[in-house]
Amino acid sequence: MRLPASSLHLLAAVLAFALIGAVPVTARAQADAPDQLIHFAGPDGETIEGGVWLPADSDDGSARPLVVISHGSGGWYGGHADTAEALAEAGFVVAALTHPGDNFRDQSRGLHLTGRAPQLSRLIDYMTGPWAGPVTVDPERVGAFGFSAGGLTVTSIIGGVSDAQMILAHCAAHPEVFACRLVAALGGLDLTDWQPETRDLRVKAAVIAAPALGLSFTDESLTSVILPVQLWQAADDQILPSPYNVEPVRDRLGRAPEYHRVDRAGHYDFLTPCGPDMQAVAPELCASAPGFDRAAFKVGFNREVVRFFRQALAQASAPRVARPIP
Repeated sequence: MRLPASSLHLLAAVLAFALIGAVPVTARAQADAPDQLIHFAGPDGETIEGGVWLPADSDDGSARPLVVISHGSGGWYGGHADTAEALAEAGFVVAALTHPGDNFRDQSRGLHLTGRAPQLSRLIDYMTGPWAGPVTVDPERVGAFGFSAGGLTVTSIIGGVSDAQMILAHCAAHPEVFACRLVAALGGLDLTDWQPETRDLRVKAAVIAAPALGLSFTDESLTSVILPVQLWQAADDQILPSPYNVEPVRDRLGRAPEYHRVDRAGHYDFLTPCGPDMQAVAPELCASAPGFDRAAFKVGFNREVVRFFRQALAQASAPRVARPIP
């Protein structure tokens, strides 16, 4: 399909995530590299790649909590390496995948959004099953982290049910927003491939940053979500703007989330801070608002993510209480 110039310009911003994936082999700091590269079978029989970050004190014999990471559109498993590293240093096993068909190499399934959660579930299968690592994973303490399309993925895996008709209605009313321009540029949603119910009960806590298309989740499904959630919003998010993405999740979860709104932050400020090589090859992903220090923000962000998962997964078996109905 030959896209018009305007669509190619739009896709360039999304596919610039490819540059995040093109850099690691040749130029990214080794500190960002995972401790292990993994490959496992996906739900459609494909081989999925990923990375694992291990706790430094992995030889004490104790079973460790697991956090799995879902990246945004066009990304890869290393897009949140700084957060993975912070969690590993805090004693977690962290595993991130590259979503098949929605990554820097291949956007052929970039709109098969409900296919992402089953892929994340297969990562949990692998890490709690055949994965051979130097530490044991505790299958009762599993958390999930997701950004952007990965935020939609994680919202789905904890019980949110996405209604494709809501996306179509939203895009009919607001064709100018980024998500709707992307849907149009990639050929539109395939409703025959929509599989909205993708809940995985093994996930006991979630961190969701700048989730995509929060408006598409049904009231009933979000009300049923009563596990601990930490939710992040960039106040100046021009990619997934207010009030269509974060607020519908924040306001309808059955248990009120721990909510953080970051003043002056843009959408891409949740990504790993850029070094000189990334600044050169993907400036649009590295640019922050004047005076906003992404590196300093991510230090605090990672600290809060670690604190949240420590508390939430330590209490994974504790009774849960739903938000009171007004």
